[in-house]
Amino acid sequence: MKNSFKIILASGILLLSLNSCKKDALNLKPTNDATAETVYATPAGYKNSLAKLYAAYALTSPGGSDVSDIGGLNSGFADFLRLFWTSQELTTDEAICAWGDTGIPELDYSIPSVDNQFLRGLYSRSILQITFVNEFLRESTPEKLASRNITGADATAVTRYRAEARFLRAYQYWVLMDAFGNPPFVTENDAIGKVAPQQISRAALFTYVESELKAIETDLAEPRTNEYGRADKGADWALLARIYLNAQIYTGTAKYTEAITYSSKVINANYALKTNYMDLFKADNNVNNAEIILSINYDGINGTNYGGTTFLINAGINGDMNPTSYGVPNGGWGGNRTRANLPALFPDANGTLDKRGVFFGTKTGIDDIGVFTDGLRATKFKNVTSTGAMGASLNGTFSSVDFPIFRLAEQYLIYGEAVMRGGTGGTTALALTYVNALRARAYGNASGNVSTINIDFFLDERGRELYWEGHRRTDLVRYGKYTDGGYLWQFKGGVKAGTALPAYRNLYPIPTADLIANPNLKQNTGY
Repeated sequence: MKNSFKIILASGILLLSLNSCKKDALNLKPTNDATAETVYATPAGYKNSLAKLYAAYALTSPGGSDVSDIGGLNSGFADFLRLFWTSQELTTDEAICAWGDTGIPELDYSIPSVDNQFLRGLYSRSILQITFVNEFLRESTPEKLASRNITGADATAVTRYRAEARFLRAYQYWVLMDAFGNPPFVTENDAIGKVAPQQISRAALFTYVESELKAIETDLAEPRTNEYGRADKGADWALLARIYLNAQIYTGTAKYTEAITYSSKVINANYALKTNYMDLFKADNNVNNAEIILSINYDGINGTNYGGTTFLINAGINGDMNPTSYGVPNGGWGGNRTRANLPALFPDANGTLDKRGVFFGTKTGIDDIGVFTDGLRATKFKNVTSTGAMGASLNGTFSSVDFPIFRLAEQYLIYGEAVMRGGTGGTTALALTYVNALRARAYGNASGNVSTINIDFFLDERGRELYWEGHRRTDLVRYGKYTDGGYLWQFKGGVKAGTALPAYRNLYPIPTADLIANPNLKQNTGY
C-alpha cells in the first residue's frame, strides 16, 4: 500500500491463502507451511496479518497477477474490485462491455445465469475475505495474546486491528447482502469444518452488519488519524449510512433518519471535498486528499493484477485513444464504455459545463455491443498525477490509482436523499447546501447550482457524481428502476430498445456450485 501501511507479501505471513471454492469454504481453516504459532508470535506478525486482510482487496493471490485465489476463475478476472464493479455497472444503464468472454454478454443484457462466472467470482471472493478475517479473529483473542506474551500497548494495538478486521468482514457481508441477499453465514465463533454453514436471511444479515459496525466503533481510530488505507470511525459511519439508506430494500423497514444521523457524523468529521473533481481519480489521489474516507490501494509496480483501476482504465480505452495520456502507454483493451443514459445526465458530454462528465467519442447509441466505438467512453480514471506526470506502471500497463470505497461526496448525497425520503433530523436547506457544494465544484462556479430538489433528483445526481464507482445497481434497485419497464436502457433484458426484467432479478442467484456443496442453502426466488 502507499504511505506507511504496506502490502506485505513475504511468504511467512500468507497463511491465509486457500481455494475459496472448496466445499464449505466459510468453515475452512486456511492452511500452508507457516503455522499460526509462527505467524502470530509477535506484535509485528499481527500487523503483517492485518496487512494481508487489506491486501486481499487489491491482489488476486499471494502468487502474483497470474494466479487466482478463486478456483475455476481466470486470474485476470479474480480481483475483488473488478468483480464488484462488473456486478454493479455492467448490468445497468451506466456501462456495457464489448467482449464476448463467457458470462459478459448476459451481464450486458442484465440477465445473468446462476452459473455466471463473474457473479460466482464475486460471491467466492467475498466469502474468501470473510474466511481470512475469521481466522485472524480466532488468533487475536485476549487469551491468544496472553499465551503469546503480547501485552500492554501491543495488545491494545491488536484490539484496534481486530476492530478493523471486523469492519472488513462487515463490508464483505454487506456486498453479499446487497447482491445475493441470503448467503451462508459463519463467524470466528463457529467450529471449523464441523458442519456446513447455515444460510442467513437478508434481514437478519442486515441486523448483524449493523450490530457489528456499532460494536467496533469505539475501538476504531478517530476519522483521518489512522494510517492511509486503514479503516477508521469515518469508514464505519459511512457504511452505516449506506446500509441505512437501503434498509427498506434489505429489511422492509425504512431507516432514513438513521441514514441522516450517520452521514452527518461523517460530514461533521475531519473531511473536505477535493478542490478538483478529476484529481480524485488520478495516480496521486492518496496525497492531500481529505475527501476519500477509505480506498482500495493499488501499486502499479509492486502489487499488480489485471483488475482494480488497471482494469477500469485499460478496459475503457483502446489504442486509438493515445493510452500514454491515460498513464498506460502499453495498455488499452477496448471493452467498457457507456450506454446513452449516462452522458444524457450531463448538460454536455465533454466536460465544458459539468466537468464531472468526461467522455470520449461521438456515438452515444449502441447498435452493436461488440463494437467498442458504439457508445461514449468514460475517461474518469487516469494513471497520471494531478501535475500530468505518469503514475507508477510496470510495463506501462498497470495502474497506481487508488479506488475510493467511501468518499465525502456520497455522504452529502445520502444525507439529501434521506431528507427527501422523510428522514428526521435533517433539513432541506442543508441538503441543498451539500448538493450545491458538489455542483459548484463540478461547474467551477455557482452556474450549476439548484434551488429545488426532490427524491428523483438524487438518483440523477448520484449518476453524475458517482458514475463508474460501483453504486449504480444498488441505486437503481432502491429507486425501483432496475427491473421496472418504466425505465429502460439499450439491451436491458436482451432487447436493443430495452425491456422490463422480472422482479426477482433485483437479487443475483446463489452460485450452483455452492448450492451443491452446501445442502443448507436455498436458491433465491426465480432462479
